[in-house]
Amino acid sequence: MKKIILFTILLILLPTATILILTKKSTQNINDFTFEKNTLVRIKRTEKDAIETIPLETYLIGVLAGEMPSSYDLEALKAQAVAARTYTLKKLTTNQNNEYDLVDTTNDQVYLDPEYLKQTWKENYNQNINKIKQAIKETTGEYITYDGEIIKAFFFSTSSGNTENCKDVFGENLPYLVSVSSTWDQNSPSYEKSETFTKEEFYNKLNLEYQDNLNIEITRNPTNSINTITINNQTIKGTDFRHKLNLRSTNVEIEEIDNQIKITSKGYGHGVGMSQYGALELAKIGYTYQEILKYYYQGTELKKI
Repeated sequence: MKKIILFTILLILLPTATILILTKKSTQNINDFTFEKNTLVRIKRTEKDAIETIPLETYLIGVLAGEMPSSYDLEALKAQAVAARTYTLKKLTTNQNNEYDLVDTTNDQVYLDPEYLKQTWKENYNQNINKIKQAIKETTGEYITYDGEIIKAFFFSTSSGNTENCKDVFGENLPYLVSVSSTWDQNSPSYEKSETFTKEEFYNKLNLEYQDNLNIEITRNPTNSINTITINNQTIKGTDFRHKLNLRSTNVEIEEIDNQIKITSKGYGHGVGMSQYGALELAKIGYTYQEILKYYYQGTELKKI
């Protein structure tokens, strides 16, 4: 009688146990798949006209190689790694229903693949790539938040002495992307550049009608960057003026010399967020990557995946 009862109990429990085991295995597979999917990045390779999918941390190696010199101080590279990871995570959340997450140019983040880096760095490849991998490994999974939300972690090469308010450049008022002093950028080899255009080139690039008389009126932001520029009664946004003439920044001085226009730019890039050269200079005087990030992204916190 006892054997019959025991056999009956086993018949009842065995299917339940099997279901539990299968459910646990199935759940584990779902979790693994979700985790893997969320950490893969779909990159639009512009020259190849193809989309490549690679793991997030692997992608960051190519971004650091493309966005910041490997000769920079390790703390600056670590700050760049966290900023780039944050920028990528933000793109993953906004582009999940699109064909790809990012492009491999300055429209998002410059990404260089291993084949290109081996050809470029040659005998220095191992040394450079190991330093970049160290910066990524020592910040694994770290990203920047404001009020619990992943931030738009903009960064650029060199400031004109101050970073820009996001609202003045991108039209969006973000409390963590406000102007801060970055006077040490004046030491950068990219800090100042002068370019000369003939009047004809100047008008053509701006899609304006040629006139012998050149009348220019400028309104500037608190950082001295151009907000709007009016040329012979035609008003252009400062950011459009910069892009049409392919200038390094919107912090410019304009001189008319004979039949030529000389434009001197200070800084390099859009000016919003972290100055990469500024990060280098701060690292040199002892700032940690956490301190660098909190300086350029005001009021933010670091979190880890």
